[in-house]
Amino acid sequence: MTTANVKQMAGETALINIKTHPRDERILHVTLHNRNITVELTNIGCAIIAIYMPDRKGNRKNVVAGYEDVLQYQGNKDYFGVIVGRYANRIAGGSFCLDGKQYQLSVNDGNNHLHGGVSGFSHKLWELASVKQNDRQCSVAFSYHSPDGEEGYPGALSVTVEYMLDDAGKLHIRYQATCTQSTPVNLTNHSYFNLTGFETPVVTAHRLTVYADTYTEKDANNTSSGGIGSVDNTALDFRQPRKIKEGIGNFPEDRGYDHNFILRHTKDIAVSKAAVLSEETTGRTVTVYTDRPAMQVYTGNYWDGTITGKQGHLYVQHGGIALETQAYPDSVHHPHFPDTILHPGEKYQTETIFEFGISNG
Repeated sequence: MTTANVKQMAGETALINIKTHPRDERILHVTLHNRNITVELTNIGCAIIAIYMPDRKGNRKNVVAGYEDVLQYQGNKDYFGVIVGRYANRIAGGSFCLDGKQYQLSVNDGNNHLHGGVSGFSHKLWELASVKQNDRQCSVAFSYHSPDGEEGYPGALSVTVEYMLDDAGKLHIRYQATCTQSTPVNLTNHSYFNLTGFETPVVTAHRLTVYADTYTEKDANNTSSGGIGSVDNTALDFRQPRKIKEGIGNFPEDRGYDHNFILRHTKDIAVSKAAVLSEETTGRTVTVYTDRPAMQVYTGNYWDGTITGKQGHLYVQHGGIALETQAYPDSVHHPHFPDTILHPGEKYQTETIFEFGISNG
């Protein structure tokens, strides 16, 4: 990175630093720092590229998967840290009917449309929209304008995503979108966590709690069947903290966890607790809060050790876990699922929070 075109803003606790890439000044490397948490971002895919947090001894490690070279995010087949859209997860057959018209989307997962298609939001170069700073928080927002017909979707969609880091150790991700024509919208962040900083190559000893009693069932094509299943007496029951390894072998077709949980929201609280991920040896914890109805849990089932990550370690199968807050997968084909269609004149607005902490137990 070069120090040309650098913007720095400092308060008592918070700092924002923006650098441009020496080979392409359109590509940004943004750092948000507040007390003991540092978040690094790039406008390629509006991605989180690093999160540094301390363990119980004060040792800081980067706990998310990412590339050493920012330019590698132009490929990023595993969706490290990116914003996924227009529609996260799968749309069966890559097609849907809306207002009496059939739309054919690009297909990139067998016959399915996955994470926005061949070149979704995760692979676009976003624009820097705003930078904000005070003594308690710092934030940066990126925007992207998706034209009518992109990846087959109807209408133009204008999206803004803000990352705000506060002095309580919480990273707020705030999504907004408006459209010119009715269209499906389901945005998420696709960061993978390994709370050892990948010093331990797999996350199977991490403990996970998910505040969900039910999940969306899948068919043979790995898309929603429309059924709702109970987690009772299944390997998907994370209502109490449980090591990931205790059930990860129960899904040989998926090679691990790749399931959408229906979240149990607290009444009258818009942003409710969705999950807690913890790692015993370091004491690091991540607590997820969201106003989204569901969350996909995915354990890096197809990582194969061919990528050396930003931490200098190979990324192997089950090396990280993604906690993707979202709508139900394939909602466009299941009218009894919560509606995901955004209409002109409406605003898509949602928030997910990652809280970084330390457990002494």
